[in-house]
Amino acid sequence: MRKLLVLAIILFSLGVQAQDERRVLTMEEAVLGRGIGVFNPGYTWDEGGSVYSYYDKEWNVLRTDARTGRDIGEPTAKLKKSDYFRAFSREGEVWYMDTDSVEHQITDFNQKGIVCGETVSRNEFGIDGGIFVSPDRRKIAFYKKDESRVTLFPLLDITTRTGTLKEIRYPMNGMVSEIITLGVYDIDKGTTVWMDVTDFDQERYLTNITWSPASDRIFIQVLDRAQKNMHLNMYDAADGKFLSTLFTDHDDRYVEPQHPLTFLPDDPEHFIYQTNVRDGYWNLYLGSVKGGEPKRIINTDADLELLDIKGKYVYYYSFEVSPAEQHLFRADIKTGKAQRLTKESGWHNCQISPDGKYFLDTWSELNTPRVVNLVQTDGKKPKELFRADDPTAALNYCPIELGSIKSADGKYDNHYRLIKPIDFDPAKKYPVILYVYGGPHSQMVSNTFQAQLRRWEMYMAQHGYVVFVMDNRGTQHHGADYEKAIHKQCGKAEMADQMEGMKWLMANDWVDKDRIGVHGWSYGGFMTISLMVNYPEVFKVGVAGGPVIDWKWYEVMYGERYMETEATNAEGFESTSLIPRAKDLKGKLLICQGAIDNTVVWEHSLSFVEACIKEGVQLDYFPYPTHEHNVSGRDRIHLMQKVTDYFEDYLK
Repeated sequence: MRKLLVLAIILFSLGVQAQDERRVLTMEEAVLGRGIGVFNPGYTWDEGGSVYSYYDKEWNVLRTDARTGRDIGEPTAKLKKSDYFRAFSREGEVWYMDTDSVEHQITDFNQKGIVCGETVSRNEFGIDGGIFVSPDRRKIAFYKKDESRVTLFPLLDITTRTGTLKEIRYPMNGMVSEIITLGVYDIDKGTTVWMDVTDFDQERYLTNITWSPASDRIFIQVLDRAQKNMHLNMYDAADGKFLSTLFTDHDDRYVEPQHPLTFLPDDPEHFIYQTNVRDGYWNLYLGSVKGGEPKRIINTDADLELLDIKGKYVYYYSFEVSPAEQHLFRADIKTGKAQRLTKESGWHNCQISPDGKYFLDTWSELNTPRVVNLVQTDGKKPKELFRADDPTAALNYCPIELGSIKSADGKYDNHYRLIKPIDFDPAKKYPVILYVYGGPHSQMVSNTFQAQLRRWEMYMAQHGYVVFVMDNRGTQHHGADYEKAIHKQCGKAEMADQMEGMKWLMANDWVDKDRIGVHGWSYGGFMTISLMVNYPEVFKVGVAGGPVIDWKWYEVMYGERYMETEATNAEGFESTSLIPRAKDLKGKLLICQGAIDNTVVWEHSLSFVEACIKEGVQLDYFPYPTHEHNVSGRDRIHLMQKVTDYFEDYLK
C-alpha cells in the first residue's frame, strides 16, 4: 500500500511538472516578453570579408570565421582613436568633436524657435536626423528649423509641486508650419554657407540630404508643402549656389520621398533613386548628375527596396513573391536582368559581403524561428550557421493561422493572422477581438516567425478569445494604388477592408456575433472608434488608445499628405471626423490617453469626450498622466491589464 502511495505521489508530481512545462503567458510576459525572445547571434562582415559572430555591436566580441569555422581570436577592425569624429546637436545648436576629443561649436543662434542639427518635419519623408557629415569628414551639413511662428500646444507636467505647463511647437493641419534651411559648415575654413533653395514657397520640405562621393556637392529632394511635386536639386557645397534640377516628380495624390540617393561605388556620376510615383510601385531608377529622366532598372510590378550595390549588381528586397514575404534579389544595373537569391519562403534580412560573393541571410517564417545562412551569390548551396529553438515551446501557444481575404474593391489580397483559443471546439461559440492599426507605413501581418505576433494577442487567445488581425489598403508592399487608396478619405477604404475580414470571420459558426470587440492605438485608435460608430451592430466593445479624432488637429506633414486641408478637402474632413459621430456610439468604449502626448495631442480625445457629454452618450476614459503617445516601461503592464479587464468585463 505504501509503495502504491509513493508511486501515486511520483506520478502526480510528474503530471504537475509536465503541466507546468506548458503554461500560459503571464501579463508581464505578454507585455514585456522577458526571456522569450529569439536569440540573435549577430553575424556580420569585417573589413576583410570574413564572417564574424559577436555579442553586441559596441564590443564586437568575435567568435569564429563562419566561412572556415576557425577561431580567429581578437577583433581585427576595432575603432581607432584617429577615427573618432562626430557631429551632434546640443540644446538646438550644432557641435562637432574632433579626433583629439576637442569640442567645437558651429552655430550660435541662441534664439527661441530656432533649432539646428535636429530632425525636422516631424520625422516624415525618411528624415530621422538633422546632421549630415561629408564623406571626407571636412564639411558638416545640418538643418536649421525656424518654428518661431508655429503655434504652441500646452502639455501639463503634474510632477512639479503646483503643476507646470510645457509648451511644444505643433504645426496643425492647414496652419503655419516651420521653415527649413540647410547649412554647410566647412571645418577647414570655419565658415557656414546656406543652400540657395528657392523652389515653391518657404514652407517647403528639404528631404533625403545626400552628399556627392567627392564631398563637393549636395543633393536635396525639395518637396512643396502640398506634397505633390518634388524637385531633385544639386547645390555647390562650397558656396551654396543652386546648380541644377536633375529631374522632377509629380503625383495628383501625393509624392512621398523616403530614401536618399545612393551613388554607384565605381561611378560617382550615377546614382540609384527610389520612388513609387513613376511606375506605380516602389522601384529603383538609375539617375545621372548631368540630369535627364532616370531610367527604371527592374521591370517588375512589385514594391522594391534597395539594399546594396556591389560591382555591376544592385541588391534589393522585393515583395513580388508575396506582399507578406521579403526576398533578396539582385539585378544587373545595365540590363535589369534579375535573379532571386533567397529560396525559402518567409521574411529575409540580408547583408552582402564586401566582395559581393556572399551574403548573410537571416530569415524566419510562420513556424520557423530565426535561421542564419551563409550563401554564395552564385546560387550554390547555403551553409547554415545558426538555427534558433522555439523560445515559446513551453508557453502553450495556440496555433497561428495565416491567410488572405480580398479587399473591398476586389483588387488585392489582404493578409491576416488568426488565433483560436486553447482547446478550440468548433461546436462552441467564442468572443472575438479585432486588433487594428491600418495606417500608412505599417504592415501588421507577414510570414515571419509567429507572423509579427503581439504577445498580448496570444494572452487573450489563451484566455478564450478568437483574435484576428488583418492589413488593409493604405498599408505597405502592395503598390502605390493600394497605399494611396486612403487619399482625402482616411478611414474609409480601411474600414471597408476590415469589414470584409469581419464578414469572412462571422461566417464561421464558432464566432459569437454578439460578442465582437476591437482594439487599436493611434491610427488604430482612430480606426477603433470609426468602426464602432459606423458599425455599431457588429462591434459591441472597443478600447481606443491615443486616437486621432479629427484630422484638422493633426500635424501638417502627415495630415496634409493623406487628407490635404479643410480648404481643399472640406467633404473629406467632415466625413471622417468622429466629433459628429459621437451620437452614434452604442457599445462600450474605453479611451486610454497619454496626458502629455506630443503626437496625437490631448485635444483629440478630450474633444470626443466633450461631444459624448453633449449627446448624452456614456463612455469610459483612462489617462496616463506622465506618458506621451505610447505607454512604455512597466506602466504598460497596467495599460494592457486595463485593456484586458475591459474586454473581460464587457465582452466575455
